[in-house]
Amino acid sequence: MDKTGIIILAAGPSSRLGKPKQLLVYKGKTLLENIVSEARKANLDPAVVVTGSGSEAISSILDNKPVDIVYNERWPSGMASGIVAGLSKILTLNPKTGAVIIAVCDQPFVSAELFGQLMKIKAEQNKGIVGCAYAGIIGTPVLFGKIYFEKLLLLQGEEGAKKILKTQGSDLASVNFDKGSIDIDTHEDYDQLLLRTR
Repeated sequence: MDKTGIIILAAGPSSRLGKPKQLLVYKGKTLLENIVSEARKANLDPAVVVTGSGSEAISSILDNKPVDIVYNERWPSGMASGIVAGLSKILTLNPKTGAVIIAVCDQPFVSAELFGQLMKIKAEQNKGIVGCAYAGIIGTPVLFGKIYFEKLLLLQGEEGAKKILKTQGSDLASVNFDKGSIDIDTHEDYDQLLLRTR
């Protein structure tokens, strides 16, 4: 069975927060360490973290972690360049990768179980794309089968993979992830997250 890899996008400048949200601590781990840990529990391989803004600080917390880091020098141009950089690295590490999950590190409730559901639904429904359903949208984490790698590598600008999701409805399945709408963009978001765990 072909392996499923993961691209963890960690390149953004966190401009609304004023400091790297990738390094915010939740339940004893940074948000980035948490998603890396869950990816490894789910046996996602290759696992690639794409850095950009603040790359040195972000990369340093991944020392001795079982992931590959790729620096995306084009990070200011938007999310698409990070997807291209991450997928290119995955295909260098393992050209036979059969699917890839695209994830962001500011969704604190992403889990190995959720990654497993995405892979299970892909296998059961034979769909090329499986995304997460929350707040009336299909979003990250989202799994793309190999058939979409070429389209992913052609992405440009801010829109990221949503451009593909919008045009491939018949080949799209989803899993419910109600807590997917909880992401950390501001100090208020982070305060609310911490309050939930008290």
